[in-house]
Amino acid sequence: MRSTARVLVYSDDASTREQVRLAAGRRPAADLPPVEFVECATLPAVLSELDAGGIDACVLDGEAVPAGGMGVCRQIKDEIFRCPPVLLLMGRPQDAWLATWSRADAAVTLPVDPVEFADALAVLLRSRLSLDA
Repeated sequence: MRSTARVLVYSDDASTREQVRLAAGRRPAADLPPVEFVECATLPAVLSELDAGGIDACVLDGEAVPAGGMGVCRQIKDEIFRCPPVLLLMGRPQDAWLATWSRADAAVTLPVDPVEFADALAVLLRSRLSLDA
């Protein structure tokens, strides 16, 4: 098993990034390595981190301003080779169709429910880490 899983968290709101860190904890599931968070508040920072490589999953805030996570998701799915799986944070459950449009691999609603979030992140990390093994 790898020593850590790197998770990029994109939101212009520091409290949303904190909700994500707290919901995932040190590791989202016992069978996964500890998580190292890479926090980004802007789209250029997201693109820079993804270009550098080593990201195992992305958590994108669909409510971020000025670049919303849904548009960012669609962009990185088009532009990043072997794009990591994306967990999208949505403001309303009715926006699930937009998560599909953005090509997100999973979606949860805000505010972050720790159990739902950790389960969704664990599924994405398992799929990514098993492919890299």
